[in-house]
Amino acid sequence: MAEKTDKIEKKVEMRSGLEIHQQLDSGKLFCRCPSILRTEKGDWIVKRKLHAVAGESGEVDIAAEHETALDKEFIYEGFKDSCCLVEFDEQPPLEIDKEALRIAVQIALLLNCEVLNVTQIMRKTVLNGSNTSGFQRTALIARDGFLETSFGRVGIDTIFLEEDSARPAASKEEADPELENSKVYKLDRLGIPLVEIATGPHMYYPEQVKEAALKLGEILRACKVKRGIGTIRQDLNISTPNHVRVEIKGFQDPKMMIETIEKEIKRQNLEGKKGKQEVRKANVDGTTSFLRPMPGAARMYPETDLPLLHISRDFINEVKKSLPKLKTEVAGELKSRGLNEDMIKLLLDSGMLNEFEVLLKIYNNPNFVVKTLLITPKEVASHEKVSVNIFNVDIIETVLSAIASKKISENDAKHVLEKIAKGASVHDALKVEKIESSDIEGEIAKIVKEKPGLNANAYMGLVMAKFKGKVDGKSVMGILRKLVK
Repeated sequence: MAEKTDKIEKKVEMRSGLEIHQQLDSGKLFCRCPSILRTEKGDWIVKRKLHAVAGESGEVDIAAEHETALDKEFIYEGFKDSCCLVEFDEQPPLEIDKEALRIAVQIALLLNCEVLNVTQIMRKTVLNGSNTSGFQRTALIARDGFLETSFGRVGIDTIFLEEDSARPAASKEEADPELENSKVYKLDRLGIPLVEIATGPHMYYPEQVKEAALKLGEILRACKVKRGIGTIRQDLNISTPNHVRVEIKGFQDPKMMIETIEKEIKRQNLEGKKGKQEVRKANVDGTTSFLRPMPGAARMYPETDLPLLHISRDFINEVKKSLPKLKTEVAGELKSRGLNEDMIKLLLDSGMLNEFEVLLKIYNNPNFVVKTLLITPKEVASHEKVSVNIFNVDIIETVLSAIASKKISENDAKHVLEKIAKGASVHDALKVEKIESSDIEGEIAKIVKEKPGLNANAYMGLVMAKFKGKVDGKSVMGILRKLVK
């Protein structure tokens, strides 16, 4: 740690910070519409042109002027069951969604932040038409936190809770062929809650940026956030000693993070003092390209339609009681309970930790429970060409209960699922016909004689395949140990 700190003091090649926008899995932030995305065409269409307005300082933001000069017309598609007048900017916003606030405070506490008891909801000028009002509502809810990395502590400067923007939809030709300078948006995404996490410029190595990004992702995924493409957006702020700060949008792919930073450092060093503050896009080859001028402070002004947001100490304390465990913590606990690393990764990636805990109370063999819950059903479904969804948790629970009560053995579990895949009821599938070990010793000896030279495990597979679960695995292995030297 000290060696890295000394190196930073001697030569700083860059300073950088991350800005992450993550959708929360709750209703919309300032209305009571559901947060669902749609694939069909909207039920309504409205058209707008946006105009730049002065911010709280009385000045018009340079980036807002740039976009206004393009004179675009914007087309918005709305949906009657997931949009309302708030999204169309025809009705004042409702008070902030309490579930979204709870999740945001949870994230803030996991990042060691100070949660503000009183805060002002602000309007932030939007430059590209993705908000019908021309601004985005946002509130600073926490600050002064930190994230530990192997390179040292990275400060979390601010956490904002804000509404997401509308999303680009059909081309202008599909919406209105008469419009040559238009852009089409769907309003289903507008209003979905986001947390915006901004670190300070406290990272000096590309590897540190990547580590911090992955740790932030782990913390977010431990909370109730949306998952999938488009639910998280990550930007990088970066400067070099001879170049002003640049913001890089779409800094998402962990495999490209280090290369993108290294190429941006080279680009800034070539430009030197003549380089400008600007917003750039991360390209797939690791380079960046110009998007627009860097927005300034003049784009923020107070939201006059909403009162101050009060976050009580009681509310914060209640959130503290239900903080989730991080993936690394859970993995450590699972390992101490006997799960091997492959099973731990499989279980955590599946998102079925709660189901695992329930099933473990029925049959206390962690690795076998994971295998029966996540591996065997897929193998059987693939072999029998059926949907894996037919093996619901209730069926797995019934099979494990039968094993726990010694009605069937662990070796029978796969054969039971095979019978169910072929159409048998669970009740009938659990009727496993057994053959006494004394009656099959001759058959096993015959198999060994016909296929000499195999090891005991190979013979075990042949025997179990022949008798299809009608023999006890332990008994078979006992016979094989006598026959195979």
